[in-house]
Formats: sequence, structure tokens, C-alpha cells
Amino acid sequence: MESNQTKPGLLCNPEASQRTLYPYVTGTSVVALKYKDGILMAADMGGSYGSTLRYKSVERMKPIGKHSLLGASGEISDFQELLCYLDELSLYDNMWDDGNSLGPKEVHNYLTRVMYNRRNKFNPLWNSLVLGGVKKGQKYLGMASMIGVNFEDNHVATGFGNHLARPILRDEWHENLTFEEGVKLLEKCMRVLLYRDRSAVNKLQISKITEEGVTISQPYSLKTFWGFSAFENPTLGAEGSW
Repeated sequence: MESNQTKPGLLCNPEASQRTLYPYVTGTSVVALKYKDGILMAADMGGSYGSTLRYKSVERMKPIGKHSLLGASGEISDFQELLCYLDELSLYDNMWDDGNSLGPKEVHNYLTRVMYNRRNKFNPLWNSLVLGGVKKGQKYLGMASMIGVNFEDNHVATGFGNHLARPILRDEWHENLTFEEGVKLLEKCMRVLLYRDRSAVNKLQISKITEEGVTISQPYSLKTFWGFSAFENPTLGAEGSW
């Protein structure tokens, strides 16, 4: 019987037994959109140990090569495993030294194949991934689920963001968004998620990727309001008999 404990070796050592039988430390939603000059992506920095908000400084967005930006929700250790795979892919790509490099579409296709392959082995990576990038003036934004389901769109979200952020994006997104408008729209989505998602924390980062490269902001908090007038007058606006 195969042991579930990790054997000594490198993170990507194929001889090691590394199986996530159940997600333990997880991150919540990632929200991303296209704007006029590139891609904007937002994620908070919470890491939940079960239902406990255990970690408050988990970075879940990473640059991949020269042209791509990856964000992930779900199991943090599986995200680290994926980053190891992508490091090996980038190293192999650079070894050709042919003046070309992998674009966001190629990286996204690779990730969907990895997720689908692991799903078929009944050993999935417990993540939902968002991959955005810009290469030769072409903006690209797509997502991939833990079972390999994938698509491209002008705006994407994972986790609770699919239910709470996408309706906002459908109403307010347009293709000529400026950087400031895009950041404001993402902050609106993240504020709604903070209010409604118990796994969200008020410490987030927003990343952008353009032809010039990737920029990830320093962590910051959103202004929030937790007042509720009904506490002062619970019958205010009520109709009918009690």
C-alpha cells in the first residue's frame, strides 16, 4: 500500500509520493479582467485552514515567463506544485535559445492539460486557475478548473467570485476601460466578496500585465462600512404584521 507521506526529495521529484487527499490550506476567489492596455487581476491574501483564517499574507498571483500572470484559488501546496511545473517548462523553453518564448495562450493550454491529466489519474490538483497575459499586442485571459474545464473570456473569476463578482462585471465591464476604471471595478468586486465570503480577508493585491511586463501591487486594505440602521430601529421599512 502506497504511503501518503512525502518521501525525501525535490518538490517535483516523480519518485516522491505527493497526493493532496483533501484540501487543507486554501485561498478563495481570484477576479481578472481585460482593460484597454492589458490585464488586471485581483486576489486577497488569506489562507484558510479549514474554516479558520489562519494565514494573512499568502500571495496567490505569480508572473510566468515574460508574458503571463497566473492566479490561483484552492489548495496552496498544489499551487506551489504547479509553479514548480511551470518553472521546469520555462527552463526547457529557454534552453532552445531561439528568440521565442511561451505566450499566455500556450501556458494556458499547458495548464489545462496538466489539470485534466491529473483528474484522469484520480489525483487532481485542487485549484482553479486564472491565466492572463499580453504578447505582441494580443490580450489573453482564460481559466481552468481542477478537472480541466477551461474557457477564455473578457473577465473571469474563481470560487465565490463566479457567483458574486461576475454579475457586476457583466453589467459594468467594457473593452475601453482605463487602468483606473479597471482597478475601481475590481475593488468593487473584492469589497462585495469581503462582505459575503467568510474566507475572504481585507488584505489584497492587484496585478497588471502589459507589453512592458508584470506589476504586482503592495498589499492594501479596502475601506468598508459595517453599520446597519436596522440595529437602531428594527421596524424601519418593515411591512405587514409581526
